Amino acid sequence: MALTTRQEEIKQEFIRVRGAWSDTWEGVLRLDPEFLKAYLDLSAVPWRKNHLDDKVKEFIYIAIDANATHMYLPGVRQHIRAALKLGATPQEIMEVLELSATLGIHAMNVGVPILVEVLTEKGLRTGPAALTEEQERMKAEFTRARGYWHAFWDEMLELDPEMFEAYTEFSSVPWRCGTLEPKVKEFVYIAFDTAATHLYVKGLKLHIENALGHGATPQEILEVMEIASVLGIHGVTAAAPILLEEMEDAGLGEA
Repeated sequence: MALTTRQEEIKQEFIRVRGAWSDTWEGVLRLDPEFLKAYLDLSAVPWRKNHLDDKVKEFIYIAIDANATHMYLPGVRQHIRAALKLGATPQEIMEVLELSATLGIHAMNVGVPILVEVLTEKGLRTGPAALTEEQERMKAEFTRARGYWHAFWDEMLELDPEMFEAYTEFSSVPWRCGTLEPKVKEFVYIAFDTAATHLYVKGLKLHIENALGHGATPQEILEVMEIASVLGIHGVTAAAPILLEEMEDAGLGEA
């Protein structure tokens, strides 16, 4: 079905503002063009302010879409394509993906303190044990490689130093071998920690502090959050094509 004049107007504005169009938007445009226009106005706020470089904005979208708590693959493809067009290298994009993969450790960051709490309540733990010389070395290595230390690592280091050392090696690869500046790395962490599909508050606070320490501005950090705040649209873009298919099967035309 041909687009109406209003639908075509909104589509062209979307392309002008966001620099791209994909089939994922087509169903939303056909079903409710004014909703798509409202989404465009919301999502365009960071693109009007431009505190972040356009390429960095695309890195933030990739970090939000390509992590284990969201995994919105149409968005991953769209934003990888856009990042490459803006001059990003495959190595930079891979670095964003590697940084995003650290999200899984939050199972330990959340779980270990609860384990310690239960052990203490049941009289199976009386307090933290002193770190061995080897554990102190691991703590120093983590601090050197990652540039910070936080108390939520203490109990993991104490209870399972082997796991802690393996995670230090895993999470430090982008910091040893990558090319993104440190504040951009921290933006990636902020992006998936603040996203509605993850909401890891302790990590969010830590990485905001780290980003500021690396020279980020409050406006840049707000822009990261603004980009993350629109991921709810993926429920619409994923479901709208299904609605159109079911309408067709039911013999219902578009309004």
